Amino acid sequence: MVIAAAFIGPGTVTTAAAAGAGHGYSLLWALLFSTLACAVLQESAARVTIASGKTLGEAVKARFKNKGIAWFLAISIFLGCAAYEAGNILGAISGVALAITGVDPAVFTLIIVGVCGAVLWVGKTSTVANIMGVVVAVMGFAFLVAGLSMPMDGAALIKGLFVPSFPEGSIILTLGLVGTTIVPYNLFLGSGLAKGQTIKSMRFGLIVAVFLGGIISMGILLAGTSMASNFSFAGLADTLSEANGTWMATVFAIGLFAAGFTSSITAPLAAAITLQSVGDSTKDWSEKSIRYRLGWGLVLLTGLIFGVTGIKPIPVIILAQAANGLILPVIAVFLWLICNNRKLMGNNANSNLIDVFMAITVWVSSLLGLINVFKAAYKTTGGEFVFAGSVQSTLLLLATLITGLSLYFVIKERKQLTFS
Repeated sequence: MVIAAAFIGPGTVTTAAAAGAGHGYSLLWALLFSTLACAVLQESAARVTIASGKTLGEAVKARFKNKGIAWFLAISIFLGCAAYEAGNILGAISGVALAITGVDPAVFTLIIVGVCGAVLWVGKTSTVANIMGVVVAVMGFAFLVAGLSMPMDGAALIKGLFVPSFPEGSIILTLGLVGTTIVPYNLFLGSGLAKGQTIKSMRFGLIVAVFLGGIISMGILLAGTSMASNFSFAGLADTLSEANGTWMATVFAIGLFAAGFTSSITAPLAAAITLQSVGDSTKDWSEKSIRYRLGWGLVLLTGLIFGVTGIKPIPVIILAQAANGLILPVIAVFLWLICNNRKLMGNNANSNLIDVFMAITVWVSSLLGLINVFKAAYKTTGGEFVFAGSVQSTLLLLATLITGLSLYFVIKERKQLTFS
C-alpha cells in the first residue's frame, strides 16, 4: 500500500484527468501498459532484495563494482523526489482549497509539512505503511466514486484501453501517464520495504496494490472525460458537481488531498531509503541517523518552499512526470541486468517470460524518454516537435537499438553465469 500511495499522487490526478479532458478514452492504453509494467518492475526490484539480501542500490554496487553508478542513480532519484514533493504538497493544498474557501496556502503548507515531518521523525517504516494503508483506502474510494459516476461509452472505452494511439498534442501527456505510474523512486522504495518478506507474500501484496492503483488512475481519467474545456482541479470539481450534486466535489477534494498527503510522506521516505541503499555501510544510515533524516528533510524543505511561494501546481506536476519518464529507461536497464545475475539472484533470477515483459518495458520507456529529449531540443531551438515522418522513424529505431543492446548484455549475463 505504500507503493500505491507513492504513485497515486497529485501527479496522477493531474495527468490522468488532463488526458481524459483533452483526449477522452484514447490514452487509457497508456495507463494499462503502465500498470502492467509497474507490476513487473516493482516485483523485480523487491525480488532482488529478498533473493540477494541486498537493496537495489547495494545490488547495483555489487554487480557493476562502481559506487559512482549507484550514486548517480541515487542522486537522480533524490532530485526526482524533490520535484515530486513540490507537486505533492501543492496538490494537497489544492484539495483543501476545493473544500474550504479562503485557504491560505502558506499556512496549510506549514501544517502539511509539519505533520509529514512528525510522522517521518517518530514513526518507523512499518508505522508509515499502516498510515498509508488507511489513507489510500479513503483516497481510492473517493476517486472511484467520482470516475464511475460519469456516463460512459463502452465501445470507445474498450478501444482506448486496448488500441494504442497518439492523438495530436498527446505525447507529453502519454509520457506523463507512464512517468506517474512507473515511478523510478518507487523501485528503490519497494526494494527497501521488501526486507524480511517472502517472495510469495511480496508478489501478492504488490499485485493487489499496483492493480488497485491502476484501476484508480483509470477512474480519474474517466472523471476527466466529463470536462469540455482545459483541465483544472476547480473545473473538474465544478463538472462533477453539475452532474452529481455538490457532494461529489467534496468527494473529489478529499481524494485530491489524500493523494497529496500520502505522497508528501512517501516521496521523502523514498529519497531517504534510496540514499541509505547506496550509502557507505560503515557509516550510520539507520532510520534515526542524521544522514537518513537529512535525506527526507531536504525533500520536505523543497516542498515547503514551493508551497509557500504559491507556484501554480499543474505545470510543475506535469513537468515532474515528464522528467521522471526520462530516467526510467536507465533504471529499467540496470534492473533487467541485475535480475539475470545468478550470483546475486540464485534460483530467483528472471524467467524468460519476465524478460520478455522487461524488454517491452525498456523499449516503450526508451521511446517515451527519447520523445521527451527531442521535444526539449526542438523547443530550445525554436522548432515544433511532431511525432511523425523521419522523426518518428528515428525515435523508433533508437528505442529499438537501446533495447537490442540491453538484450545483448542480458544474454551475455545469462550465458556467463550459466557456465560459470
